[in-house]
Amino acid sequence: MALAKPYKDIPGTTIFDAEQSRKGYHLNQFCMSLMKAGNRERFKANERAYLDEWPMTEDQKQAVLARDLNRCIALGGNIYFLAKIGATDGKSFQQMAGSMTGMSEAEYRDMMVQGGRSIEGNRYIGEKN
Repeated sequence: MALAKPYKDIPGTTIFDAEQSRKGYHLNQFCMSLMKAGNRERFKANERAYLDEWPMTEDQKQAVLARDLNRCIALGGNIYFLAKIGATDGKSFQQMAGSMTGMSEAEYRDMMVQGGRSIEGNRYIGEKN
């Protein structure tokens, strides 16, 4: 019997649940491997070859190569694991978050300092205004 997932009703939001965890297991393990300097060096020397050592889907590998973090999340990535890719690239979490919203780091920072994004577009589908 499938579990009810009322949170699937939130547009633009991916909840990291057990299903996402299973889907992204190898992607997230790859990310965790980047905690070791030697692995970061191997990845930076030949990203595709290093990714091919992991039993990830081709979609997951392409998302990593493109640094498409939103796609990585959709494919089971957890943002806290994905942050290891950003760190390997010398990017801050703030820079990564900005890229995920289509904003520059400064635009993202300014939005957050001013209280975050608007509630509009942040409601679940069945919610009344």
